[in-house]
Amino acid sequence: MDSQNTLATYNAGYDFTAIDQAPKLQPRTKAKYRREIQKMIEAGINPDNHAAFQAYADGLKSSRKQFLKSALRLMTLDYEQNIKANATPQNIQVAQSAIMRLETMRAAVTVPAHKGTKAHTWLSPAEVQQITALCDDSLDGKRDWIILGLLLGAGLRREELAALKFDAIKTQPTKKGARVVLEVTRKGAKDRVIPVNAILAAKLYEWRQLAGSEHIARAMVRKSKTQLADSMSAVAIFHLVNKYGKQIGKPGLAPHDLRRTYAQLGYNAGVPITQISVLLGHSSVKTTQEYLNLNLDLESTASDFVPLAG
Repeated sequence: MDSQNTLATYNAGYDFTAIDQAPKLQPRTKAKYRREIQKMIEAGINPDNHAAFQAYADGLKSSRKQFLKSALRLMTLDYEQNIKANATPQNIQVAQSAIMRLETMRAAVTVPAHKGTKAHTWLSPAEVQQITALCDDSLDGKRDWIILGLLLGAGLRREELAALKFDAIKTQPTKKGARVVLEVTRKGAKDRVIPVNAILAAKLYEWRQLAGSEHIARAMVRKSKTQLADSMSAVAIFHLVNKYGKQIGKPGLAPHDLRRTYAQLGYNAGVPITQISVLLGHSSVKTTQEYLNLNLDLESTASDFVPLAG
């Protein structure tokens, strides 16, 4: 056990097993973690050199810094467990020294916590109708409606939508008969059930007749508007939403804004926040409260009472 090089195992090529096997991470996130470690290696930075590593991390943008911090946390905690598992009375001092160096390494990357209130983006009911009305009756137009409809009408994450298959569509009994629901596997491999309205349900069944029985979100064959290809990636879903956002005057519109719209419009209509939290797959209601930005009253504010001349 080398107390002078606590990541000796990784320095030979950096073992990404802890990242690859992390159960709560989406593949896209794992790729970002790996990429930040690779960039650190390419920059010639040894994280065991505290001063050099801290200077390197301080020079990164906030998002990259967070990915690097999270990646190293997974890797060093995994290595720390191996050190503890192999500790003996004979090497206990060396083990403690190595663990302290790992702790120092994790502390070297500091990401300032976001404070205050951020202006979220969501669509009004009129904008929801406007953006979904843009989808024409062609095959790719119907596909686009399904993508927008599931983000807006079921509050899915784009990774969840990319992975969603037609067998997730279920029918469950209610007091008034039955309704269509989606059984979605969320982050952390936990399932949740999301009821959908009659319009979205009908469109999904119609889409299944056209698309088949595999993934719901489908790409189009290159240079074709009449032939479907394999499943659509989360990146492609992002670009599709952005394209439609530009057409309604929201050039920065992202899939997460449509997920937030689902939550915000439901909350405005009186759906309990506890139910919205479950539908979104949040781990706590506190997350949902921050998500909806409930501290900011947009209906009545101090500006309404300032007598500006006009």
